[in-house]
Amino acid sequence: MTLPSRLPTEQSEGPGDRPPPKTPRLAGVDAARGIAVIGMIAVHVFSLYDEQTGSVSWLAAVFSGRSAALFAVMAGVGLALVSGGRHGHRGRNVSADRRGIAARAGVIAVVGLTLGLLEVDIAIILVCYALLFVLALPFITMSIRQLAVFTAAWTLLSPAIAFLVRPLLDEAPFNAFIDTEPNWTNLADPAALLSSLFFTGSYPVFQWLNYVLLGLLLGRLALDSLRVQLWLAAAGAAALVAAQLISALLLQGLGGANALLATGETDSGNLVDWNKRLLLDLSDVDQTTSLWWLAVDAPHTGTTLDLLNTMGSAAMVLGLCLLLARVAGRGLLVLSGPGAMTLTLYSAHVLLMSFINGNDTTATESLLFWGQVLLFTAVGLAYGLTARRGPLERLASTVSKAARGPISLHSTFTGSP
Repeated sequence: MTLPSRLPTEQSEGPGDRPPPKTPRLAGVDAARGIAVIGMIAVHVFSLYDEQTGSVSWLAAVFSGRSAALFAVMAGVGLALVSGGRHGHRGRNVSADRRGIAARAGVIAVVGLTLGLLEVDIAIILVCYALLFVLALPFITMSIRQLAVFTAAWTLLSPAIAFLVRPLLDEAPFNAFIDTEPNWTNLADPAALLSSLFFTGSYPVFQWLNYVLLGLLLGRLALDSLRVQLWLAAAGAAALVAAQLISALLLQGLGGANALLATGETDSGNLVDWNKRLLLDLSDVDQTTSLWWLAVDAPHTGTTLDLLNTMGSAAMVLGLCLLLARVAGRGLLVLSGPGAMTLTLYSAHVLLMSFINGNDTTATESLLFWGQVLLFTAVGLAYGLTARRGPLERLASTVSKAARGPISLHSTFTGSP
């Protein structure tokens, strides 16, 4: 799962480790990340199939693919805020922004490569997440109009390009796959590592760049405007519904499902009646022999409709959290506290799940879920009430500020959260 560290307040900090008080806008942004934390834990802990009926659980429909997408979109929002917010930095400040973001990406990559060494049944996204930060650097100076055009075009084109590239990688004279989560040992085979990160892995950044671009676009909007917040919630909901209806029409109404079954790549267990939805995990399916695969909106398929579905849900959650921040006050800290230290909490979650898996614990799914939710909420509240950063967020911030160098007075106050 993607884990935005606390980018938005980095530029306007005073001495010490205490960031300035949060505005409702920042509280809403962190609350959206907090919801993503809860979704991440749910997906990693609970079975995504009902053991009695064999059907997909409601957790899959709500959280699968959406939590990771929400994190990635919020990463883009954070990058927008730290690089000037609504108006964006210009001149030398842009170079400082890019150095700071690249340094932060380096810290995240180190953490991700280390966590990848653990024995745990979790697709660890941190290395991909760090790469997304680097790929986003050229876009932080784009206007809202430019970002909108590029995001729309890349959402439409990148899945089709990836569809054409993946078979070529299958036949490439080099190994284009890694059979582990990205970790330090994979650096010995950079071609396989890069192919996996961009195209063949669990989180192909070639398509996932769309999430960060959308976040950059949203972060350039007036997020403290009631009109913008309502628009985000409504437009996001409309996008996710439209993606599902279009996919249903293509697969069920126009014969796409039958065409996919005829390829022999999948079975009717994956292409169920639409009232049960096409879910859940198609990672073991080749998805290369028919263009009808591009009509699927299942989680982690990386199609245009999957991207539209999950980008819509992310925008909707952000809008709702920003609206909630208007009325909840300090009560929102139960979400924004954990959401402000997601890099630390994600790492703790992976470590904890690795320990549990390695020791064959008999703890129930409910105990594992609620235990972690309550623990992480308590930790988030403690750090939030004392206005402190999480340990890994503090490390990333320190390295980032060192890379940025001296910050001009203009950059300290222009567009700061």
